[in-house]
Amino acid sequence: MKFQNILIVGGSGFIGTHVAERLTARGLSVRIPTRHRERAKHLLMLPTAEIIDADVHDPVVLAGLCAGMDAVIKLAGILHSAGGEPYGRQFREVHEELPKKILAACRQQGIHRLLHMSALCAGSDAPSEYLRSKAAGEAAVMAAKNELAVTVFRPSVVFGPEDKFLNQFAEMQRLFPLILLPTPAARFQPVYVDDVADAICDAIPRVDAHGVAFDLAGPEVFTLRQLVHYAGVLTGHERPIIGLPDSLGYLQAAMLELWPGKKLLSRDNLRSTRVDSVSNAPFPFGIAPSSIEAIAPEYLSGVTPRIRYMTLRVRAGR
Repeated sequence: MKFQNILIVGGSGFIGTHVAERLTARGLSVRIPTRHRERAKHLLMLPTAEIIDADVHDPVVLAGLCAGMDAVIKLAGILHSAGGEPYGRQFREVHEELPKKILAACRQQGIHRLLHMSALCAGSDAPSEYLRSKAAGEAAVMAAKNELAVTVFRPSVVFGPEDKFLNQFAEMQRLFPLILLPTPAARFQPVYVDDVADAICDAIPRVDAHGVAFDLAGPEVFTLRQLVHYAGVLTGHERPIIGLPDSLGYLQAAMLELWPGKKLLSRDNLRSTRVDSVSNAPFPFGIAPSSIEAIAPEYLSGVTPRIRYMTLRVRAGR
């Protein structure tokens, strides 16, 4: 089957932007729904991208978005939610219910190819609501593998120019003379966003990816302390790092949950770090994953959003 028209749910986000770039560069047409068109302005320059104001949680709207598509990629995800058991309402809506709605829309519109973003270490018995809700969505998608061609991706923490991981650590060290760090020994295997995007795009036509869940992890394992330190070194704002015991770390997170505006950290985020976000699985499709040392110095040392914007324009031929 030829895959020409792709719906990307969550296409205006960090990973979605890189997936859309790659698909349009390959001459494919992408449809990207968003509730906030202003947040998707950076995609308007892509020559075969269609940006649509839409509520993907509405089953009727979602079915309409799927009309005429050859495949659907579900990337939408959140890091914070009100609490609940086994997880809170927002996690349930985005990580469990939305994949089920997408499955229903695919069946209604006769779409047989679905690619879904989960998370490394997702599990029904995982320590955090985030990971448990991710597991529920992944299970729903994999349960449909006998009727649809589904593929699941399970990345470790993803880094890249617009990430909210290394960039946040760098910004903290620009602002504060000292870093009080919870769970400093937590282990991650950071994976480059372009490698994740390549894996997703390469998987679309591959029959050997049907019914498979792929772990996506970079070539090296780091502790959280090492990553924070590295971000400081690259930006020239290296600060002393004091690791907090669990009791103080959770107290810090509880206080930050009450902070007005953008939430920086939650207790559920810390619970996710109880399991190491690492994997021994090989990266799929012969892709050699990039190391942080090969990528992060460029964007943490001064590559601005404006330069990123101009790079997109060049890629789009505008």
